[in-house]
Amino acid sequence: MFGLGKNGGKRHFISMYCIKLELFCSSTTTPNLMPEFLVNSLGFSTEKAMSASSKVTCLKPGNNKPNLVLNFFKQIGLDNTHIKILVYPAPRLLFANVGKTLEPKVRVLQEFGLSGSDLVRVISKSGSFFQTGLDTSIRPSLEYLRKLLGKDETVAKVLKRSPALLNYRLDRVMARNILFFLNHGCSSLDIEKLIIRNPTIFVQKLEWLEDIVQRVEKDFCICRDSRMFYYGVQMLSSLSKSSLEMKLGIFRSFGWSDSDIITMVQRLPLCLTTSEVKLRNVLKFFMEDLGYESSYVARRPTLIMFSLEKRVLPRIKIWELLKEKQVIKKVPCFYTVIKWSERQFLENYVLPVRDEMPEVYEFYIRSRN
Repeated sequence: MFGLGKNGGKRHFISMYCIKLELFCSSTTTPNLMPEFLVNSLGFSTEKAMSASSKVTCLKPGNNKPNLVLNFFKQIGLDNTHIKILVYPAPRLLFANVGKTLEPKVRVLQEFGLSGSDLVRVISKSGSFFQTGLDTSIRPSLEYLRKLLGKDETVAKVLKRSPALLNYRLDRVMARNILFFLNHGCSSLDIEKLIIRNPTIFVQKLEWLEDIVQRVEKDFCICRDSRMFYYGVQMLSSLSKSSLEMKLGIFRSFGWSDSDIITMVQRLPLCLTTSEVKLRNVLKFFMEDLGYESSYVARRPTLIMFSLEKRVLPRIKIWELLKEKQVIKKVPCFYTVIKWSERQFLENYVLPVRDEMPEVYEFYIRSRN
């Protein structure tokens, strides 16, 4: 059918087999030391070492490149676990030129203030940092972030939050998505804050962003001109649909209506980024232990965000003690006591009774620690 007879097909098969023999080491002639190196130097299992070794040509006796690469990785703070993450999918890294290929890429990160554990995190979590071109991708992307955010320390903060950004040509991908948000009513300041808090939004496909924006408007009735719109985008972009449904189910299990949920989200969308465990504990405390209605909590969503152990419970305890002892003539309502800043609460309720009720001060300091 393809113009090959039996002999032609056989000759083709033999020639291909010979090519493969030339590309890969023959164990009977030149031993491949790569599996042994991966096992002894990095702690790979034999199976993983054989799998990784199959992706590269053999490591011949006398080839010291892998040791040079390994020493370099350890000098910048990577341990064996980090190195295995980098090497297993791309074992060719072990044959890279340290001075010409690896060092310059690390140096450009250091120029932006990354060092120590932060540098290690960015490199080990980025995915394919060392396989990405320095002048064709890494440097243009970092320069774009510098121009966008103004300060190198802010660029470093964004990279620490989302190391995988280094896998993209940011001056192309992010520019497109920034324009999308500008066209949907977000201010430049909102976009900058969103980049800092959730930078991966800006490397997503436009279809994904369209879906997020539509859900913010349709599902939670947050208008584009609302100051909460950008927080709604941040919230939905950080949650999978299954995680969101799980959290909404927790509210409904405590008797919340869809109207209650929308009221809460319109006031403070980031409530839904609270962990499921915390949501259950907070709702149980305010609704079952204290007896507040869902509508009360929905209109005061900051209650959900506060720490029960470090803020709510200690302040309630002090609030009850002061009311009981009638030490302070005018004691505000429960919600005011909870929402006050640390400084306001100390100046109004803890420090004034420090001499008369030292136990109140000591209790509060202990609870904060």
